[in-house]
Amino acid sequence: MKHFWAIMLLALILSCSSDSTNRNPYLQEVRFRFELNMNLPLYNNLQNIGNPVYVGNNGVGTRGAFVINTGSSFMAWEASCPNHAPNECSTMTIDGQNAVCSCEGFTYNLFTGQQLDRPDDGNRYHDLLFYSATQSGNVVVISN
Repeated sequence: MKHFWAIMLLALILSCSSDSTNRNPYLQEVRFRFELNMNLPLYNNLQNIGNPVYVGNNGVGTRGAFVINTGSSFMAWEASCPNHAPNECSTMTIDGQNAVCSCEGFTYNLFTGQQLDRPDDGNRYHDLLFYSATQSGNVVVISN
């Protein structure tokens, strides 16, 4: 029995992870939960596929979030450009179904989160930071 508990303790210690890396070195992991009531006129665009909205409420992500109806689900993304630290020009704007950073002009697809104009200069570039988006009736909950 003593060996059983020793093996269990060893397995528990080995299964723990010390990986504290951030998904993106420029954007912190911000914990939040925000409910979008689809009955409000502010979120009417989300009733139609491909019409994104910007949610800039305090406490939502670092610089707010973009939410888009993909037809089968909702996607939510951080509104701060993922390729540099947040600053005065890092809050992106919506351009159709894309988000554009006014600092460098980088463009990101709001359906996939991918950077559309990734430079081929050998530097590492990040796609949009994903947030969870789930629908329950007429409410879409975005969270991290």
